[in-house]
Amino acid sequence: MPLRPARCYTHFSGPPYTRREYIHGVPPPKITRFEMGNREMMEKWGIKGELVMLEAGQIRHNALEAARIAVNKYLATTIGDRNFYFRIRVYPHHVIRENKMMAFAGADRLQDGMRQAFGKPVGTAARVYPGTVVLEVWAREGDEDGVREALRRGASKFPLPSRIVIRKRGGEGS
Repeated sequence: MPLRPARCYTHFSGPPYTRREYIHGVPPPKITRFEMGNREMMEKWGIKGELVMLEAGQIRHNALEAARIAVNKYLATTIGDRNFYFRIRVYPHHVIRENKMMAFAGADRLQDGMRQAFGKPVGTAARVYPGTVVLEVWAREGDEDGVREALRRGASKFPLPSRIVIRKRGGEGS
């Protein structure tokens, strides 16, 4: 069964429910790596690019993985494998559940609708709030355009509006 659209899970109204010991069969997150690039040179590089969220919401683990692939691929091909350090700053803790409904003739005699509709776990999501940094890229001065474009491509994978902030080593932002 295909995934529901992101609009079904983007906004939340209550506290997170993360007690995994009570939820059986939670799928692991699809994110394979949270850090990529050359970590040893991070202190010597001059700029830091951040993708900052503007609204509160949830970002599913498959959207985080899609953004990771897009940002890493663009940075590796444009500025080189060893010339950046990229990291995902959030972790998908929140368990997303779905109350699957049957949609065929005669289904109304087989299911109970919303009675005790706890739902089965279908994935996990990271809860973010305004000002949360989701993606972070360290690079050399002069690579600002590549970092900005990579973060723009990563932001297009998320269901929430975001802002790209480029900070110089001295601390001023743009």
